[in-house]
Amino acid sequence: MESFLTTIGTFMKLIPDYRPKDLEKIIRPKCQVLYFPINFPDVKRFFTDDKHSYFSEKTVVEEARNPERCLSENEDSTLVKRLTKNSNSDQEPGSCKKISATCQEVPLNPPGTPQELNRKEESESTVPYHEEDKEQPTFDPCGKTGGMVKKCDELTNQQRPLRIVWPHRWEHDKDPEAFFKTLLKLKEKGLNFQVSVLGETFSDVPDIFTEARKDLDACVSHWGYISSKEEYFKALCEADVVVSTAKHEFFGVAMLEAVHCGCYPLCPNALVYPEIFAAEYLYSTPEQLFKRLQNFCKRPDLVRKHHAKVDTDQFSWAALCREFRSLLAAEAREDL
Repeated sequence: MESFLTTIGTFMKLIPDYRPKDLEKIIRPKCQVLYFPINFPDVKRFFTDDKHSYFSEKTVVEEARNPERCLSENEDSTLVKRLTKNSNSDQEPGSCKKISATCQEVPLNPPGTPQELNRKEESESTVPYHEEDKEQPTFDPCGKTGGMVKKCDELTNQQRPLRIVWPHRWEHDKDPEAFFKTLLKLKEKGLNFQVSVLGETFSDVPDIFTEARKDLDACVSHWGYISSKEEYFKALCEADVVVSTAKHEFFGVAMLEAVHCGCYPLCPNALVYPEIFAAEYLYSTPEQLFKRLQNFCKRPDLVRKHHAKVDTDQFSWAALCREFRSLLAAEAREDL
């Protein structure tokens, strides 16, 4: 709502004749935004080992945050209970692989993890890049200092290349040029990554897609529209970072679907994104986006251990149906 109301003045200046005064103040009391309800399926069966761990901890955090979330409609409450039951029954008793006798102990919070970085970070609007964009020392999975816990996947997390996904329409308003330019810079730097470019195509496909497919060939995991919803969510679950470079966006369903699948979001600090995503997931310039991805290419374990601070449940039909029903059943107000 804010992204709409705060830009009314800019649009009104384009009108050559009559310009109503204080239009934002007049409209604001009458405004209500109900987000598009998203159907978030159970995707745990597509998770890698690190994302199984992510989902387990994310569930604990969200239940602690919203212990009594419920709906007035009986069928909605039943649905929530059924989903919760299925979630609990589907959870594997041990998502982490068995630790061999040679598995070493590693620090609970090694230098440069998101826990430390988040305490130091400031908003992207005031600094050119996040604290984690600084050069990081190579993480030794067999470190000898700090709080010690058993970890079996640290080395794997660090060795696997960063997996980036761009799940948007293949049109100019999504600014694919900025995205591919950033990836080519990463490639020129000799950084290791894999990319999946999803989304629908229409009659007029920008030429940059053909050029980028050729230039990034060795880095491509998937290229093109996936008609199967199941295969689409599987591709999202295989990714570590989801990127938006959009110049035009009212909501961003694909970004939230990717976060639901355990991806770390990187979005422009504009449009609707600041209303949904915290400042740490926003960038203000292409250079900031490049530096974030450059750092993650060097330390993919950072994003694989990070829990995105986005409660996707609030955008689900289970959470929004009561508000939609209330609004649609209400009598029209005279002042509208």
